Amino acid sequence: MNDFAIINLKELDDSVSARVPGIEGRFGRSHLGSEHLGVSHFRYAPGMRASGAHHHTEQEEAYIVVAGSGRILLDGEIHELRLWDVVRIGPTVVRAVEAGPDGLEFIAVGSDRPEGGDGHQVPAEWPD
Repeated sequence: MNDFAIINLKELDDSVSARVPGIEGRFGRSHLGSEHLGVSHFRYAPGMRASGAHHHTEQEEAYIVVAGSGRILLDGEIHELRLWDVVRIGPTVVRAVEAGPDGLEFIAVGSDRPEGGDGHQVPAEWPD
């Protein structure tokens, strides 16, 4: 087995939209054969606001905006997102995303995580 992998995130099955209309999500960790790195692609329809948020116990993440614009809710505070913004998010920060009028696409990169993951779903509490 090679110690490298090449995948196309947009060719992976969308495993989110059947559960959450308006959001597509493709998860690359297992396709890459990686123990320590997760890379995922998300696409939010124009104006789509996540009603759910999440945080982690151990895993740090970074989101890179690759198309569109929007906003991100971080521990109750809203921040604008523009093309090529990178957001680093510590494990315990509660986060949720909202797309702008042209939609929002971003790549999420995650670090090591405990066996089975460590994500915790909570309601998104948008202040507006």
